[in-house]
Amino acid sequence: MAVYTEVGDEELASFLDTYDIGTVLSYKGIAEGVENTNYFLHTTKGSYILTLYEKRVREADLPFFLGLMQHLANKGLTCPLPVNNRQGRALSRVAGRPAVIITFLDGIAVRRPTAKHCESLGGALAKLHLAGQDFAMNRPNALSLDAWAPLFAQAEAQADTVSGGLAERTRRELAYLQEAWPKGLPTGIIHADLFTDNVFFIGSEVSGLIDFYFACTDAFAYDVAICLNAWCFEPDGSFNLTKGQAMLAGYQAVRALTSQEIEALPVLCRGSAMRFMLTRLVDWLNVPPGALVKPKDPLEYDRKLHFHTHVKHAREYGLGA
Repeated sequence: MAVYTEVGDEELASFLDTYDIGTVLSYKGIAEGVENTNYFLHTTKGSYILTLYEKRVREADLPFFLGLMQHLANKGLTCPLPVNNRQGRALSRVAGRPAVIITFLDGIAVRRPTAKHCESLGGALAKLHLAGQDFAMNRPNALSLDAWAPLFAQAEAQADTVSGGLAERTRRELAYLQEAWPKGLPTGIIHADLFTDNVFFIGSEVSGLIDFYFACTDAFAYDVAICLNAWCFEPDGSFNLTKGQAMLAGYQAVRALTSQEIEALPVLCRGSAMRFMLTRLVDWLNVPPGALVKPKDPLEYDRKLHFHTHVKHAREYGLGA
């Protein structure tokens, strides 16, 4: 989440008149994240999030995202629900951008998750995977293996200005991943961006999942790898085995990983780290002027990638420990 597009008071009021959500009492931009423009709305009927879609989100994909949220909610997962306007449509436009209003979820995002948070997250991720199995729509992962070399091409010439040797390290790793990337793993709907700011908790239990705008059809175990990277490393760059064990145990209590998924997990973790290093690197080098957003450090994921290159088995992430 971020603010790239400013919406004026009069324009916002005119837009909100097309919805039956009450009178706006206050609104403010949300600065976290890097993808879309988001405003928190507090009205006489409750609290909502207004999202204006920017950058990587294609308008043609929006029916998939909005339909998925509705499907998952119908399956019992707590996630935001799109709000229809007076014409019965969830998707609209404001400030020249596709836009949607979604419901606000209770709970808080934790910046320093405990092992208990990680266990609860693992279970919620597995429930999402199972709940999405009968979702009728599909969406290829536009930021998987085939996208990484083109992404790197956007940043290769400047990569070493971010960190000496980054370009050569990335070239070597991309070559390895092209050869080693697993095929034929169990596949379905994945979140693909389940970072700590996209999960709400009440106490240590997950109370809601948000930000489905990278959701796609891909390997379930790749989603597990994304979460291991996002949840189980400490600020000093070390991998917390206790958190990894808790997250994987929470996941397996709901959906057991296959032997093929377990074998592939180290490579999937390397690929996940590569994906987020590259998108962060491109963002780091291309922040729009005046955007109210702080780009995330690509070197965090370069360091995680280095860790994964030394992992030989999923046991080293805590599986079965």
